[in-house]
Amino acid sequence: MDVEGHDGADGRLARIAGAIAEPARARMLCSLLDGHARTATELSAVADVSPSTASAHLARLKDEHMVRQLAQGRHRYYQLADAQVAAALEALLVVAGLPRPRFQPSTPDRLRRARTCYDHMAGQVAVQLHDRLAEQGWLRDEADGYALTASGEQGCAALGIDVAALRRTRRRFACACLDWSERKPHIGGALGAALLQLALKKGWVEQDLDSRALAVAPQGEKRMLAALQ
Repeated sequence: MDVEGHDGADGRLARIAGAIAEPARARMLCSLLDGHARTATELSAVADVSPSTASAHLARLKDEHMVRQLAQGRHRYYQLADAQVAAALEALLVVAGLPRPRFQPSTPDRLRRARTCYDHMAGQVAVQLHDRLAEQGWLRDEADGYALTASGEQGCAALGIDVAALRRTRRRFACACLDWSERKPHIGGALGAALLQLALKKGWVEQDLDSRALAVAPQGEKRMLAALQ
């Protein structure tokens, strides 16, 4: 029984090593180490292979639980499966003596900073807001999105957000919405909409009447993040 388990582990290790060893797949994995999600088209360019070849490589990496696919509307993005995969790749990069690649977004600065995504906030500021709520322990992962922890409930109430009213709306309470420019999650759903309205009311951001851009008021970002403690 122990021997069978050991052989199984060896076989699993060999399959993972084989998945990483192919140069195109290795380039794809390394490009995802920065935490940003990428499309199959972008990864095909990174790997210097055709889109069809990239799809086959990504299917292999997905089968080996090295990457996971994210759906955002009509688009499909790929990220590393979890922190353990990232740690293993980091260790291999150290052995290989290679630097981590950097994500280079092409979104105009005005929109990348802050903008609306339907009725909630997107962009760098929104991603930082998501990360702050997670760091503060306000969010709890659930199968269909996020729920608020006890501290999250208290924090939202202190900010004047009516959580009970948000739950009564016919929509998802809160979810991770993959950010178009940052390729990291910001908060969508009823909670995301409420946070945008709060930011507008407090003057942390200002709505642009001619576009989706949000102007971040002087010290607005700092005041917003400071309020979420």
